[in-house]
Amino acid sequence: MTQTRNEHDLLGDREIPAAAYWGVHTLRAVENFQISGRTIGEIPELVRSLAAIKQAAALANADLGLLSPERRDAIVAACEEIRAGKLHDQFVVDQIQGGAGTSTNMNANEVIANRALEIMGHQKGQYQFLHPNEHVNMSQSTNDVYPTALRLATWKGIQKLIGALSSLRGAFEVKAVEFADILKMGRTQLQEAVPMTLGQEFNTYAVMLGEDEHRLAEVSQLVCEINLGATAIGTGITTHPEYAERVRARLAEITVIPVVTAFDLIEATQDCGCFVQVSGVLKRVAVKLSKTCNDLRLLSSGPRAGFNEINLPAKQAGSSIMPGKVNPVIPEVMNQVCFEVIGNDMTITMAAEGGQLQLNAFEPVIAYSMFRSVDHLVAGCATLETNCVRGITANRDVLKETVRRSIGIVTALNPYIGYAAATEVATEAHLTGRGVYELVLEKGLLPKERLDAILQPETLTRPAAFVA
Repeated sequence: MTQTRNEHDLLGDREIPAAAYWGVHTLRAVENFQISGRTIGEIPELVRSLAAIKQAAALANADLGLLSPERRDAIVAACEEIRAGKLHDQFVVDQIQGGAGTSTNMNANEVIANRALEIMGHQKGQYQFLHPNEHVNMSQSTNDVYPTALRLATWKGIQKLIGALSSLRGAFEVKAVEFADILKMGRTQLQEAVPMTLGQEFNTYAVMLGEDEHRLAEVSQLVCEINLGATAIGTGITTHPEYAERVRARLAEITVIPVVTAFDLIEATQDCGCFVQVSGVLKRVAVKLSKTCNDLRLLSSGPRAGFNEINLPAKQAGSSIMPGKVNPVIPEVMNQVCFEVIGNDMTITMAAEGGQLQLNAFEPVIAYSMFRSVDHLVAGCATLETNCVRGITANRDVLKETVRRSIGIVTALNPYIGYAAATEVATEAHLTGRGVYELVLEKGLLPKERLDAILQPETLTRPAAFVA
């Protein structure tokens, strides 16, 4: 028989496994919320953020003479262990839950209290010496702890994503330099447009990623505004007048995140606009990454019946029936990550809109969606960089022949032979299959030396003075 201990709450008594650091409130939440199959312990940054908040609160309360040094030290020690990665398996509540995150906060209170009791030399569940609600949760409410924890964890996630995007950008920049001398045809609406270099094409992907790094850095500042000290609805009831500032300072010291207390705590407690904006930037990242992957799949299509301009690294067999087929599986998986992020943005939008009066009860699904978006984007960027971008090669002969045969180069001749003559050449080239180059010479529109000078890569791919 498994040993148990008895714990009591407003609904009655329950038996808790003696070895568990969680207690009765967590047990009821586990029974009530069997939704995603993913526990809050599977979000390490959220657990660490909760522990940092509880540690900061214990220090602030002790500074104000509200918590004894012995209890403070025990709570701080327990929180430091959790922040170091211990006891995360004890955070067992489902990520999606009712109650505006109360079950998550209770889970944290109970784990920290029971570990602190052990540190003090007591048994788990001996709450007369240190209580989850009276001491670990002192001067707090779920309604300020939970959103603050989400903001801290989101800030950490954004930094990881910025790093992943920066690394992927670097891989595209390397390819831009490698392909700088390769002339190709640019396309608009999938039709041949004018020449460019493959390096210019790949540099575009790097620039897009760099822009999103800046947008993420901007939005990360929003999540630094916290409502800790607001307690239930933002009035700060049950807190010391100096508590909000003291706990903010302690939290900044512990996390090294530049947190600031919101100007109006009542507004901050009910407003989820920050998460909507973060999610909007994540969607922006996803949209642009997905578009880039669409391009990579299109440019590598073939090998005989497609563009075949670049080669993606072959990673696995592409068919159970077609021998030799290789698919662009890495861009495809990145596409799917991006589709998920875009869908998560809608979930976050509706959850933020669904709040009522002084609190939004739907922050758990905001957290669930937000952290999945960030984690999957980080993993997707690493996969795209390592398993795809670094190994891309160019089919130089194919690109050269495409430019030679293209009608699009006639655009470069407009300033020299005029729009009407250029149109005539383009039409005849299209109907006869002959090249623009030979038709211009045949019609005597330009001498060969001048035509050769006009069609040089440096003239075709950037602003340039007219060739005399």
